[in-house]
Amino acid sequence: MNPVKRLAAACLAAAMALGMASCGGDQGGSKNLVRQEQKPERVVNLFSPMEKTNPNVENVARSAFDRTIAMAEEELGVSVAYRTYTAENYQDKTYDDVSLSRARSDMDDIYLLNPDVIQTLGEEGRLMDLSGLECAKNLRDIVRVANTVDGKLVAIPQEMVAYGLFVNKDMFDRYGLELPNTPEEFLNCCEVFQQNGIETPVGANRWWLEIFVLAQAYADLYNGGNTAEEIAALNSGEKKYSDYMRPGFEFLQEMIDKGYIDAEKALVSEAIEGEGPDFLAQKTPIVMAYWGAANTETAYGATDFEMQVIGLPSSRGQMPVMPTTGLAVGVNSEHAEDAMATLDVILSDEALQLYTEVNRVISSSKNVKADCVPALKPLNARIEENVYVLGSNAGMKVEQWGNTCLIVRELLGGATVDECMAAFDKLQEESLSR
Repeated sequence: MNPVKRLAAACLAAAMALGMASCGGDQGGSKNLVRQEQKPERVVNLFSPMEKTNPNVENVARSAFDRTIAMAEEELGVSVAYRTYTAENYQDKTYDDVSLSRARSDMDDIYLLNPDVIQTLGEEGRLMDLSGLECAKNLRDIVRVANTVDGKLVAIPQEMVAYGLFVNKDMFDRYGLELPNTPEEFLNCCEVFQQNGIETPVGANRWWLEIFVLAQAYADLYNGGNTAEEIAALNSGEKKYSDYMRPGFEFLQEMIDKGYIDAEKALVSEAIEGEGPDFLAQKTPIVMAYWGAANTETAYGATDFEMQVIGLPSSRGQMPVMPTTGLAVGVNSEHAEDAMATLDVILSDEALQLYTEVNRVISSSKNVKADCVPALKPLNARIEENVYVLGSNAGMKVEQWGNTCLIVRELLGGATVDECMAAFDKLQEESLSR
């Protein structure tokens, strides 16, 4: 598996972990997870990108994730031991590298996994089927679709990671522009901005330009009423991924050719660090990011202008792009029964209500609504209408999020659209030969 693809997907777990830690307290006591004199015999091991907050701090200062874990510990009488990626020296191995290795070696009970790892481990038969859990009855359809492999629901997230365009509404108003719905309207906005002295209207980084492609590629597939049939045709080779992807890549190439994005800068820029300062300084009117970036002041949660978060341009209007991480249980888990019961508690509507209220995210349960900041209301409205594109889908034989990111980076580096389409064709051929 290509390391760039892994790193692209790893941003998802990092984004989710950022939300989990948003209300966290002192990390200094992270290794003192359970008081020794009260240590119960029933332990569930959890592998994730983040450490547990100090159990002795006030509950209001603990992360929402920890608080849902505490609910399970109290209800079930178990102790959840965090085994963290950040706590050990993995040198140059990515989170996905380590997740795959640990799951294949049955080292833990519960894993927080990125979409490509969910797909890989699901296909290998290494994850438990979670469809029998009580909490699974309340899942949004998008969650079930994204995390079903060979008919088994192998992972469930606590939140949905939604991506969209973060726009400076004041700058749009200044030039009499409506917020764009279609690719054509988006390009027109960029042209007007450039004509008025804004040299590079879109701030970009090396990770997230694929959401432009995914929104255009799969707007009809996920919203046209024939999702299952179209995915089956892609998996069988009857249809080509490249035919879906081409319009989005041609759109990006046009933006590069016209200077609406700086391809050289994007190719080396980290997410938010590269484009964030110009967006906050009102030099760039458009960037792309995930839902949680609107809630944290370290990203875009405190601007000096009216910010709105909208969907990506598509033939069906503004389109949210939603990849998903997921919590999974190893099929050979040492403490499988307790691990499954723990998931059933932390993914219950009661726990997800708490998690959602604290972190202000989109819940995986259809019964729990997001109370979002005003900037996110346009994006949330589309999601509540069930209008979206999946950025990851374990039911597709060609992994989407990481592969699309990798091939977009080839485009940024000078590859032609035809060469990029050939790369998708090769991936599809490889999937058909397995």
